[in-house]
Order: sequence, then structure tokens, then C-alpha cells
Amino acid sequence: MELSSHIKSGGGVRMVDVSAKQITRRKAIAGGRVRLGHTAFDALVRGSVGKGDVLTTAQVAGIQAAKETGRLIPLCHPVPLDAVDLEFGFDEKELAVEVRATVATAGRTGVEMEALTAVAIAALTIYDMCKSVSKAVQITDIGLLRKEGGKSGLFVRSDS
Repeated sequence: MELSSHIKSGGGVRMVDVSAKQITRRKAIAGGRVRLGHTAFDALVRGSVGKGDVLTTAQVAGIQAAKETGRLIPLCHPVPLDAVDLEFGFDEKELAVEVRATVATAGRTGVEMEALTAVAIAALTIYDMCKSVSKAVQITDIGLLRKEGGKSGLFVRSDS
């Protein structure tokens, strides 16, 4: 008897066999935020962060991270990605950058982990590039916003 899809009854773990699943179009959108504080937020908006173009660097980092998810997360399948897009928005009230990743594929398993990993690494890149301006930078609220495809169908987070 198996305790879950990833844990074997005799102990140990396994990567789930998805070979019998149908190939379907799958898409996931994840989001998160990076709270910067006044000084770092102003520097980012003005483009005066000393390390360079923060958001372009974070975009590239997020795309790379999505492509490497199967190597980073032990039981995650390596998934051929058809599209990865990262977008950023400024929240002037909260002095934060909103990070959003959209990932798509045609495959046997979803791309939620790829979207979440893209957001996390993009946010960490923003943190890394802004930490010289402020040590009070915080990464918060990383989560799945939407997923489409597969057996479970459509999921939309109720507060997104």
C-alpha cells in the first residue's frame, strides 16, 4: 500500500510514472512580491541600482530557473517548456515589485512548479541586486494563481 503518489510504503520516495497520461496543453501562472522599502523602490524605479538592469536580469533568471526546475526539485519531472514569460509591476503603495510568471507546455504533467520556481528565482534576483541599497528587502506571497489542463482541469486562486 502506498501512502502517497511519491512515498513508497516500504520507505523511500519515487518520481511518479506519468507515461500513461494523455498529452494535453498545460499552463500555469504564479505570482509573488518583493517588498523593497522607500530607498530601494525609488532606485529601482529610477533605474539607478548599482548592479544594473534589475528587472531584465530577473526576467532572464526566472526563465532559466523554469527550464531547470526538474534538476532543482528532486521528484519533479523534467518538462519540455513551450513558453516562459515573466512580467513585473510596481505597487507604489506597498513599495513592492509584483512578479508574475506564465509557463506553458504540451505534456503529461503540469508546469506549476516551473512557474513557481521562475517567480522565486526572479524575486531572489531582485533581492540580490537591491540588497546593497537596502537590507530590509522581503520576498512574500509566492503562490500559484492559475493552472489549466490535465486531469484536474482549471484552478484559479480565489484571491487572485
